[in-house]
Amino acid sequence: MEQTITCISCPVGCRMTVVIEDGQFVSVSGNTCKRGEVYARQECIAPQRMVTAVIPVQGAAMPLSVKTRTPIPKAQINACMQALSGLSITAPVHAGDVVLADVCGTGVDVIATKTVE
Repeated sequence: MEQTITCISCPVGCRMTVVIEDGQFVSVSGNTCKRGEVYARQECIAPQRMVTAVIPVQGAAMPLSVKTRTPIPKAQINACMQALSGLSITAPVHAGDVVLADVCGTGVDVIATKTVE
């Protein structure tokens, strides 16, 4: 199977053609740097995404913005959002604090992106 994707690893935005056979990466063309090949392998075989959300903070008027520390498997996004939807924390919380460890067994923590006193 041949697939055309746009690389987002650098500002060039190469249009790449990726060949996948039997679920395995075969080749990539159109990339101008090694990062394109790395991105193509990851995106076409096991796509990952950063997750961002907001959660309520008891004792604060504004919600807390949070994100996964690193990307998680794309297939786990719904489960991650479900886990976050039931979460409520108490102020104070500081930027970088872990608000949910090992979200959905991915090994990735969800962290606060701002401080709420």
